[in-house]
Amino acid sequence: MNRQGRFVLAMLAIVVLMLSACAAPTAGPAAPVAGETGSEAAMADKVLRVNLGTFPDMLDPQKSSFVNEIANLKMIYEGLTRQDGDLVTVPAAAESWAYNDDATQLTFTLRDGLMYSDGSPLNAERFAYSIRRNINPTTAGEYAAITDEIVGAPEWRACGEDAAACEAAMAQVMESVKATHADGAACTGYDDAECNTLTLTFSRPAPYFHVVMSLWVTFPAKEELITAAGENWWLDGANHIGNGPFVVDTLEQGVRALYTPNANYWGEVPQVTVDFAFVTDSAVAFEAYKNNEFDIIPLSAEDLEVVQADSVLSQEANIYPGSCTFAVMFHQLKEPFTDQKVREGFAHALDREGWVGDVLRGLGSPTLTWIPPGFPGYDAEENRWGYDPEAALQAIADSSYGSVENLPPITLTFSDTPRNRTRNEWLAAKFKEVLGIDVTLDPVESTTYTALTKDINTAPQVFILGWCADYPDQQNWLSVYWKTGAFGERIGYSNPELDALLVQADTELDPATRDQLYADAQRMLTDGAPVAFMWNNVNSYLVKPWVSGIVKTPQDSGWPGDIAPWTIDIDTAAQSQ
Repeated sequence: MNRQGRFVLAMLAIVVLMLSACAAPTAGPAAPVAGETGSEAAMADKVLRVNLGTFPDMLDPQKSSFVNEIANLKMIYEGLTRQDGDLVTVPAAAESWAYNDDATQLTFTLRDGLMYSDGSPLNAERFAYSIRRNINPTTAGEYAAITDEIVGAPEWRACGEDAAACEAAMAQVMESVKATHADGAACTGYDDAECNTLTLTFSRPAPYFHVVMSLWVTFPAKEELITAAGENWWLDGANHIGNGPFVVDTLEQGVRALYTPNANYWGEVPQVTVDFAFVTDSAVAFEAYKNNEFDIIPLSAEDLEVVQADSVLSQEANIYPGSCTFAVMFHQLKEPFTDQKVREGFAHALDREGWVGDVLRGLGSPTLTWIPPGFPGYDAEENRWGYDPEAALQAIADSSYGSVENLPPITLTFSDTPRNRTRNEWLAAKFKEVLGIDVTLDPVESTTYTALTKDINTAPQVFILGWCADYPDQQNWLSVYWKTGAFGERIGYSNPELDALLVQADTELDPATRDQLYADAQRMLTDGAPVAFMWNNVNSYLVKPWVSGIVKTPQDSGWPGDIAPWTIDIDTAAQSQ
């Protein structure tokens, strides 16, 4: 969450630092329903009210990529594997997995008796469908490239209008993503209870692929519901029959998503109902939190001093290391950022220390590299393209434009909230101070902004966006984001030399050699100044004292506790006071 992962693109934890908060707060815990047992009524009384931020632009598992999208999908669905509180990959829908000797084949064995939330059976054929759908070019998914190791996958995705090539590649994928009985017998369909084995065959060694199978691209949404409802099937909560810890009760576009515990979940059934609201103005959300209308909200930088000075709120602040890197993105197919020297000039003009201090109030740390501290592959020695006003002007003088006076108009696009306006005004003023240019501000409605940044044809000239880890590995930061055809393509980035180095790193089985290859790749990426790396986030939330059992990790880009929501509990007596 791109994941990246990958994503892993939040509104990329802009929920904390760039965008902000959530929607219409609910009034209080839900009342028991007639006919419920005592334990069910008690569970219904426990409602965790979370301010999540921007309403998702997409809730299709094979098309999603942003943090707010993934946070919702993880409530409803679950992959073959998942990550635990230590970010270790552990069994989920699959009880076990095994590679062959050269890691070119991976076999999963599913748990016995898996069910969807409606009680219908869940077998390996459902997961085969989801993986094939992720590859299928008609899906046009955001994370389609993440399964390119599968034999036939890149060929099918790239077959275009060549019907024969598409048919041949699709046939390869059908064989490379194979659901069977344990003895190898063919499955007979989605109701086949003995269909418990999924085998993936790769074109090259992929010893990390069990981790990839924890991502939302594997989430087994039902084919028949997708087919019946069409492209926008995901907007109707009734179509989200999942296998995750929660069931969709209410999905109100732009306003609310209410999730109740899934009694048919194979694992520990959650103790609370979760009520997501979507209010993009963090000042409004903060006031609602103080009025006890929310139990969890992102703590925005603008509210930090108030929180720290308050004897109650200061005890409710949860600030801990994050997993996201934010950058000023330059569209490299749009003038003047087709010229590397111009990109270098704007990178040198970026006062990262000032941004973190003045705008974020210390809720973050400046960075000049992509992989953040605390993650494998962090480069503490990187020092290129840092803040240097003289170097900024010189770089533009050395560009094909010759001077800043010759640059075409520069437009900075951002998600429109009152606080975001102030932040982007600060950035535009700094570019004016250093470069002497007037940057035009272009505020856009928040969900529209998300959609714009996903497409190379609509991505703005200049904008701030980030990537939050899907899993703690260099492959997620570099290959998943920067390979040609992946997320970097949204800004027109492509480097065949980097692609080749990343393929080498991805397939290397020796850990030390693999680490060095990824280190070389990250330096090569930075060589071209494709973006101006800006800051690493911290997770920053306010949590009411009556909420307990939250398992926190650096990857809490959506909300704290989503890694294991079944451990969360609420003291309803304290909540209702």
